[in-house]
Amino acid sequence: MSTIEAREAVTQAHRDEWARVVAALTRRFGDLDIAEEAAAEAFATAVQRWPADGVPPNPGGWLTTTATRLAIDRIRRESKRDDKHRKAQMSYDDPPEPLGVIDDDRLRLIFICCHPALAMEARVALTLRMVAGLTMPEIARAFLVAESAMGQRITRAKAKIKAARIPYRMPSAGDLPARVSGVLAVLYLVFNEGYLTTGPGTGPVRHDLTGEAIRLTRLIRTLLPDDGEVAGLLALMLLTEARRPARVSPGGELVPLAEQDRGAWDAELIAEGHRLVRERLAAAAAGAVPGRYQILAAINAVHTSARDIRDTDWSQILALYDRLARLDPSPIIALNRAVAVAELDGPEAALAVVDPLAGTLSGYHAYHATRADLLRRLGRGQEARAAYERAIELAGNTAETAYLTRRRDELG
Repeated sequence: MSTIEAREAVTQAHRDEWARVVAALTRRFGDLDIAEEAAAEAFATAVQRWPADGVPPNPGGWLTTTATRLAIDRIRRESKRDDKHRKAQMSYDDPPEPLGVIDDDRLRLIFICCHPALAMEARVALTLRMVAGLTMPEIARAFLVAESAMGQRITRAKAKIKAARIPYRMPSAGDLPARVSGVLAVLYLVFNEGYLTTGPGTGPVRHDLTGEAIRLTRLIRTLLPDDGEVAGLLALMLLTEARRPARVSPGGELVPLAEQDRGAWDAELIAEGHRLVRERLAAAAAGAVPGRYQILAAINAVHTSARDIRDTDWSQILALYDRLARLDPSPIIALNRAVAVAELDGPEAALAVVDPLAGTLSGYHAYHATRADLLRRLGRGQEARAAYERAIELAGNTAETAYLTRRRDELG
């Protein structure tokens, strides 16, 4: 086997097996530092050995066994403390993990990384490192912080887990819904940062982040196949990601939904997202109560079902937003609902919904962008221009800024 082929095999194994290896070591040794370092060393060993020895039939089992031996060697070298010395007596001879086995080790790891005792920024960073296997420089670049600062953030998070003795186990039945909700919030935050990247010096879209968020949500879906909100979030991500090829013009300007080339949308992602939405609609018909992500996915399914913006069923979208508002009466839901109101009842009716939101959304660029568009449609050019300028000041995405600037300048 050539070195290039072996490296490609290691790269693929890293994507497929990193979380499984880290999770297995965390369960065994109860220490995230040991698990992470031994896993990284095992992959480095694979880079050295697989070109000569060939890729093993069960890469995940080989990596887990190698990482376990490396962890035990490390513990023995540091076995000044009795508890570590006892751990060092563990046998080297654990059998490799069989192909195709799915247990809940990775799910336990995700619940640890997304534990509510950690700040949200720490949950995101720890999940990307321990579960997704992103490197420290990759995570630091994704969230526009120094690598040293990101390293300290992750180190503090692991130290807090250790100090608080957060157990490596599934939440209780009573805590599970809230804890799953927290996990999904982390994944959705990662996806949104990739889909509408903020900050200077970055492209308008980060496909690496949206891809990781989708991959991790697929993993959660595999491990929790009966959870409706997991299916809903996956559908929402797929239907949103499907539109990515048409969202930014060759000149780097955001293309709004009404102007997008729908032929450029990813048909496979849309078909998969629609299947998930239909599955959840069937469950709702049988009595299941849809949650926030399921309703958002249904709204996106309506948008992606229309061959042309003029074919959009805005009455259905408004009905879905009404249902979502009862579940989540947030000002951002009200703002998004106003877009549907504008299509059905006109911009003046929508502006009556938007203006009272100023107190809570004055620092949110989308509020000013939505209001600017409504004012433009009403012929109130001077007010629209001021709203566009405020939206431009607040927008952090380069493509969005370019679009808003053009719309402002068109007012004269």
